Amino acid sequence: MQNVEAAEIENQYEDEELQEKINYEAINYYERGYGYNFVKRFIDVVCSLVGIVILSPVMLIVAIAIKINSKGPIIFAQERIGKNGQRFKMYKFRSMVVNAEDLLYKLKGENEMSGPMFKMKEDPRVTSVGKFIRKTSIDELPQLFNVLKGEMSLVGPRPNLPSEVAGFTDWQKQKFLVRPGLTCYWQVMGRNDIGFEEWMRLDIKYIKERSTLLDLKLIFKTFFVLFGDEHAR
Repeated sequence: MQNVEAAEIENQYEDEELQEKINYEAINYYERGYGYNFVKRFIDVVCSLVGIVILSPVMLIVAIAIKINSKGPIIFAQERIGKNGQRFKMYKFRSMVVNAEDLLYKLKGENEMSGPMFKMKEDPRVTSVGKFIRKTSIDELPQLFNVLKGEMSLVGPRPNLPSEVAGFTDWQKQKFLVRPGLTCYWQVMGRNDIGFEEWMRLDIKYIKERSTLLDLKLIFKTFFVLFGDEHAR
C-alpha cells in the first residue's frame, strides 16, 4: 500500500514539474477561438458516438477473437500524457501477449525507432490477431471512448507514455497544449516509417495550423488507413 501511495506522490510531482515546463507563452500564440473549440468538441462527441454505434459489431467480433486467440484482457489500458501534462488511461484492443511490457527490456536492442520511442517491425510480443488489428488500425477503436470522455480528440497529436515524455525537450512539450488525438499528420503520412524528431515536428505543425477544415481533411484521410496501412506495426 505504501509503495502505491509513494508511486502516486511521485507521479503527481512529475505531472506538476511537466506542467511547469510546458511553454505557456506559446498558448496565446497557438490558441484558437471559442467557435473552433466548440465545433471541434461537437464533432468529437457526435462522431465518436456514431462510430461506437456503427462499429460495435466489428468491436464485438474483435473482442471475441482476442479472447479466443490468447489469454488476458480484451482491452489494454495504458497510462499516457494528455493536455497540459495530465495523465489518463488510453484504451486499445490488446494486440500483444499479457506480459509484453515485462519482455520489453529484452528487445531494447532491436528498437527501429529513433528517440525515446520503441517500435519493432516484427515484434515477437504481438499475437496473430494483434497483427491484423494493428495493420488495419482496429486496435485503436476503443479510443473513441477516450474521445467521448474528453480525454482525447478525434484529431490531435498522438499521446505518449510518461517514460517517453521524460526525454522530451521544452520545444517538444508544446504538443501538450492541445488534447491528444486518434489521428494526426503522423498517422496519415507514414507512421512508423517517420523518425521521432520528424513526428514531433509534425505534431507542432498541426498545433500551429489546426482548423476545422484541416481536422475534417485528416479524419477523411484516416478512413483509408482502416483498410490497411503498409506503415502500421
